[in-house]
Amino acid sequence: MDNNKPCYIDTFQSGLLKKKARQAAEILQSCTLCPRKCRVNRQAGEKGICRTTDQAFVYGYHAHFGEEAPLVGRYGSGTIFFTHCNLKCNFCQNFEISHKGTGKPVSNMELANMMLGLQNEGCHNINLVTPSHVVPQILSAVQLAAERGLTLPLVYNSSAYDAVETLRLLDGVVDIYMPDFKFWDPRTSDITCGAPDYPDVVRKAILEMHRQVGDLVMDASGLANRGLLIRHLVMPDGLAETLEIMKFIATKISVNTYVNVMPQYHPSGDIGSIKSLRRQITPKEHAKALQYALEAGLTRIDQR
Repeated sequence: MDNNKPCYIDTFQSGLLKKKARQAAEILQSCTLCPRKCRVNRQAGEKGICRTTDQAFVYGYHAHFGEEAPLVGRYGSGTIFFTHCNLKCNFCQNFEISHKGTGKPVSNMELANMMLGLQNEGCHNINLVTPSHVVPQILSAVQLAAERGLTLPLVYNSSAYDAVETLRLLDGVVDIYMPDFKFWDPRTSDITCGAPDYPDVVRKAILEMHRQVGDLVMDASGLANRGLLIRHLVMPDGLAETLEIMKFIATKISVNTYVNVMPQYHPSGDIGSIKSLRRQITPKEHAKALQYALEAGLTRIDQR
């Protein structure tokens, strides 16, 4: 495969991209796009946990310079922030967008125009943030954008609460997967997200992502053009069980996985009675999490 060419170009030219977009849209009639499997008819205006019907909502889009080094380069990552979410962590760092629904509806053509606009600004990729519940809209928009000259790699930036069946529709479309492996313990994901199946789902999802794109590949300038990049948000009091996650990544995914061990947790959203979530992490906790990654054998750790 030519790593310098986005994989969706061949998928588009073969006609398969249009077929994938059509198949994904049909799922909206009884929605099982994500592991919630709400089975509402989103094409008829019904809403499930993601609160989104057949039209995507977007909070904003712009060149973003706060992402991982292989995505940012000189001109930034072309980030599109989708409103709503299928996971809805009670501590979400973007609570206004994911829970309160700040944003506006956009047509698939408007979404395609956003992608093309970011390309015209010189961005190095199209970074789709919280995309799990709007895969059909994304596929249709990529089809429209490819018809008009989109040539940037696509980044799928998700919580990893993704159904494997839906990820398979993205095979040959997404160039870079950037999931966040949040929790190891089902009890933690239950009290924070109402999703006790999250740890099992994310393990299967990331295995599928890696099957599709492999380890992160960068060009001579250090820009990513294909592969897997895993984020992990360090939580207070070891709530995320970082050691177990790093061991899984190293032994079950790949010891060459590019990992970002993130220190930016801060109290946000509606954390309720969960005492551990009421404070930021300490430098010592972050240093310990980094040490866990190294002890697991991971060496490709984002440096910022």
